[in-house]
Amino acid sequence: MGSALKFLTKNRGYEQFVYFCLMQWLAHLFRFYVKASIHVAFAVIAFLYLTAQFLNISQDKNLLYFIFFGTIPAYNMIKYGVEGKKFLFRKNITHRSIQILSFLALLISLYFGSLISFTTWKGVLVLGFLVGCYALPVFPKKQNLRNLGILKIIIVGLVWSGTTVLLPVLEAQIEISWDVWIELLQRFLIILVLMIPFEIRDLNYDPKELHTVPQRFGIRNTRITGILICFLCFFMTFLKDDLSTVEIYNKTLIVLSLAALMIFMPKEQSRYFSSFWVEGFPIFWAIFLWGSLSIY
Repeated sequence: MGSALKFLTKNRGYEQFVYFCLMQWLAHLFRFYVKASIHVAFAVIAFLYLTAQFLNISQDKNLLYFIFFGTIPAYNMIKYGVEGKKFLFRKNITHRSIQILSFLALLISLYFGSLISFTTWKGVLVLGFLVGCYALPVFPKKQNLRNLGILKIIIVGLVWSGTTVLLPVLEAQIEISWDVWIELLQRFLIILVLMIPFEIRDLNYDPKELHTVPQRFGIRNTRITGILICFLCFFMTFLKDDLSTVEIYNKTLIVLSLAALMIFMPKEQSRYFSSFWVEGFPIFWAIFLWGSLSIY
């Protein structure tokens, strides 16, 4: 017994070194997971799952893979700069890894994209046009629509809601009914609220000429507006023709969690508050919905 304790004491430094290396590796893996937009891609898939359950439509695996792998290169290109010298020629090892991942994901996305319907591709092209307007220069005095404040979040809301509601409806080849329009508008409003933490986070870094929502109306009024949008989104649920108890419970969770986010969101955010926790909200909602369906 004594010799065993002596051995453990002698090798404690080695164990601490191994533990330190393991923690460093996990931290690096986590940073890459967030920076490479893999977390965002899972959030999109979570929204697709919510759409399938709320509208009672089947989930097409080809569309899921197409959107998941397509989100990674699209989001990375916007995040790290559309100009080639900003994204393609970075020498940082992390960015090199992100470039390789984005290229491979693009190839995989194109493969699964070849398996979806032509009707769905029409919607993809429209959304792609909006993404191009968001990222590329379209006005002489503005680099892109990202520099147009409120219009920027509208474009983002349209792209996210169109991708996560309209595309699965088109692929399922069902009628764009009243319930679909309600779900589409609700998703648009949810995205707008989810963007508020990012707008507040960047308030100290955004030039004043951007005229973002917090710059125009102040942080307090922006929070209040977000809360009002949450409850408007919730009451819209009862306008649907086909409504289940599970959907009411889950929409309640969504609204309350978003309202709590608006109330308790810190102005000075931690490093991954928005990029991980806020972007992870759809994932938490999807897990809760999956659990609710398992119980019922």
